[in-house]
Amino acid sequence: MADRETELDRELADLAPDLRQREWIRRVEAVLFATGAPVSRRDLMCVVGEGTSVEQLIDALSADLKDRSFEVVKVGDGWILRTRPAYGVAIRRAANVNEQLMDLNEFDFAVLAAIAYHQPVTRDGLKDIFGKSIGRDLIGRLHARDLIGSGPRSPSRGAPYTYVTTEQFLVAFDLETLHDLPDREQLRDAGLSR
Repeated sequence: MADRETELDRELADLAPDLRQREWIRRVEAVLFATGAPVSRRDLMCVVGEGTSVEQLIDALSADLKDRSFEVVKVGDGWILRTRPAYGVAIRRAANVNEQLMDLNEFDFAVLAAIAYHQPVTRDGLKDIFGKSIGRDLIGRLHARDLIGSGPRSPSRGAPYTYVTTEQFLVAFDLETLHDLPDREQLRDAGLSR
């Protein structure tokens, strides 16, 4: 089996500069299209010429997609190709697609929000927030949807596991980073928090 590096001519030296640029943009688009998770700059550098600005290729791809139903979105340290929100209803209706979060109830969302705002947080930390134990089944549902993951072990006695949100959490809630979470005061003003 040939080495992946030799299978792909990253530099494309035999092409004119404008054709080379266009091919790199197509490669970036293909990778983002085929991948359901954000793709890092480092990973995209594997398909374009050395010294090429991935950010410039992303900008050019975004300009190409300006009038299309999907867009390139920055999520965490990478990018993802996503349908524009305006077409969500049409997709759900025509394709009978259920949203990933649809079967989470209000309390599930509250626990997910607590993890997002207090991470890394232990189950005892969640118990302190809610005044009751958080079941393993709820944690399991959030893990199964890849909305939370295991964080660092807590420095407290017994070194319990902590929970943190994932990149999929950012994707599901259309956030680039956790800094895009609503301010707690905004949540209180909207009646969504105490």
